[in-house]
Amino acid sequence: MATKKAVESEVSILEVERATMDFHILGTSPLIMNRMSQKVWHELLAPKGKKTAAEKASGLKHNPIQEFQNSPYILPEGPTALAVMATAFKKAMGTAALDMPGAKKAQILRLIYVEGEMVGIYGLPKLFMAITRSADMNRTPDVRTRAILPEWACKLSITFTKPIMRETAIANLLAAAGLQSGVGDWRQEKGSGSYGAFKLVGYDDKDFNRIIKSQGRDEQIEALENPVAYNDETSEMLAWFNIEIEKRDFKIWVSRYEKENHR
Repeated sequence: MATKKAVESEVSILEVERATMDFHILGTSPLIMNRMSQKVWHELLAPKGKKTAAEKASGLKHNPIQEFQNSPYILPEGPTALAVMATAFKKAMGTAALDMPGAKKAQILRLIYVEGEMVGIYGLPKLFMAITRSADMNRTPDVRTRAILPEWACKLSITFTKPIMRETAIANLLAAAGLQSGVGDWRQEKGSGSYGAFKLVGYDDKDFNRIIKSQGRDEQIEALENPVAYNDETSEMLAWFNIEIEKRDFKIWVSRYEKENHR
């Protein structure tokens, strides 16, 4: 009886290595900060239940100044006070891969890593109020207040796996992410919005260097403590709110930033 001979095959494993590239990012549309507020966190952890009509009438549903100051991530130290999660840029690159031939989102996300947990953002925050729609069946309207940066910039370091990914591919993917995806709230990726878009620039770009030099940590803290309305609609709503606060004698809570810095 004939016996089958074992067929030996050689397994070849591609040698991989890690490489890091540094990028200079310049915003091409305003960036809306979208950190989840502590009020929402607390409500998720320990829901209070529905308020009575009396509680609604005597309470304050929104505090625009507090919501403005709580909307960005705050760094305890460094050249900027404001930050965006590093994963926002990684997700933007993964989303951009969906529209690029030969690239797969899941694979891209495995092969790239944006250095750091937070990316410091340069730019002066302004107070932005807008009408939003809830996700309920009736699409209930509400007013949401966030910090918006009319112009912004940041420095980004991306580590990737070679030779599966190459320098040109990383630069092209990040550039596509800035054009097609963006970061922050109401970003380009969402379809209806066009905020948070960006482009890659050189280290000698005039606008990039101007923002880096004049819109860092000290200027950002000043802008958080003394809010300026982003547009006429926000200015009108904020003025009305301040009048109502005085009429109803509501107490305004101390901001998260002031609490953390004992101001």
